[in-house]
Amino acid sequence: MLDLNTLRRDFEALKTRLQYRAQPELLDQFAAADERRRAAVTEIEELKRQRNELSAQVAQAKKAGENADEAIARSKEIGQQAKALEDAVQAADQEQSDLLARIPNLPHESVPAGPDESANQEVRRWGTPRPMDFEPQPHWDLGPKLGLLDFERAAKITGARFAVYMGAGARLERALINFMLDVHTREHGYTEVLPPFAVNSQSLFGTGQLPKFAEDLFHLEGTDYWLIPTAEVPVTNLYADETLDAEKLPLKLTAYTPCFRSEAGAYGRDTRGIIRQHQFQKVELVKFALPETSYDELEKLTADAQDILERLGLPYRTMALSSGDMGFSAAKTYDLEVWLPGLGQFKEISSCSNFEDFQARRAKIRCKAASDKKARLVHTLNGSGLAVGRTWLAVVENYQEADGGVVIPDALRPYVNAERITPAGELV
Repeated sequence: MLDLNTLRRDFEALKTRLQYRAQPELLDQFAAADERRRAAVTEIEELKRQRNELSAQVAQAKKAGENADEAIARSKEIGQQAKALEDAVQAADQEQSDLLARIPNLPHESVPAGPDESANQEVRRWGTPRPMDFEPQPHWDLGPKLGLLDFERAAKITGARFAVYMGAGARLERALINFMLDVHTREHGYTEVLPPFAVNSQSLFGTGQLPKFAEDLFHLEGTDYWLIPTAEVPVTNLYADETLDAEKLPLKLTAYTPCFRSEAGAYGRDTRGIIRQHQFQKVELVKFALPETSYDELEKLTADAQDILERLGLPYRTMALSSGDMGFSAAKTYDLEVWLPGLGQFKEISSCSNFEDFQARRAKIRCKAASDKKARLVHTLNGSGLAVGRTWLAVVENYQEADGGVVIPDALRPYVNAERITPAGELV
């Protein structure tokens, strides 16, 4: 979350920066609560001054042997008034604290200003979609034809927006997970983590999913456990309430997990295939960095995710998201969008973000070097390295052939132990 004192002190300037980010009513409510608080604090100070004067009068009257009952009574009355005002200050503080938990992060100065994705900016592009002398099939047609995906049986055992990977399809999914983890740990310098797939409410608050996005999550009834929407939540919160050694930063972690999302806010979008599912697999990249180097680390993290796409030979573009299109906790985000010939468009496959100290303040994650007088908040970053299901469908669509088979990319062949998926769905 944002620093409360900074928001109070620089409210108008920060309100301008939050123009496309925060709901105006939240900021208006914050300002109204702050005005009530300031007025109450000012009145309390005035009452304290009056009470001090009365105390002096009482002392002087007693010293002179005079009756001080009226001054004493007035002093008690002022004390009661001051107590009521102090309660009002506490109530305003609590209201501001509750509102602060729902106000998004400030965009970095380099972020394009704009209300939505129309203001996003392309910053790089890699690869060229290969020409196809046949009509490319979308994965929701090609997958079932090859026996790689089964949506009907998934709907039978669970419901809509779930999929069963079968045969070569399951093998390809597992190969992608292992390939990504191997590259990130062996070559990019990340330490692998296998966290729990359920977390408590405090962890979701720490990374910014609660309280604002409860409806997008799956809650386990009768418990304080929630299924994770991304490995970002458990991995970032590994160090909640801890002070890291600043001299050992950046700390780089990667994790494979399934992810669970209700997609409450995505009604009607990407309903076909496996683009937007209630359960999907992802390999996540998480960093804890010094504030002065976090934007260099964002560029490196983004490059690590891009490297996976390039090794797989998948054309993509990198987009700098506008202030209105970024996620709640992000200060700056790059989206990687992979080319999907079956859809004839680019589709997001990774979001790489720097949250600065927004999550660290919520989760109380600090760092301190031996030479530092006091600890300071770290900067946290994360990104998909990559979303496995979307990488799976990108491989299937980009490497499909006219006869209905699919070529296995060179980078994955050691993991699949095959070069091709035949039109019959067999690995050969």
